[in-house]
Amino acid sequence: MDDLLEDEKVAEWLIVPVGTLANWRYQGKGPRFVKVGRHIRYRRSDVEAWLERNARQSTAAAGP
Repeated sequence: MDDLLEDEKVAEWLIVPVGTLANWRYQGKGPRFVKVGRHIRYRRSDVEAWLERNARQSTAAAGP
């Protein structure tokens, strides 16, 4: 079973403020997430996949 992580843990992992994750959710830019009632949770595998999709070799590389 995949770990479910709270947004605070994901923000700490990615070294970004929790508010940045909220903005990314609103804009559809961040890792996939699930809502459990009113709570936001992230599957570890979704965050890892998002990181892999956003890995770059150069700042000049075209991105999504």
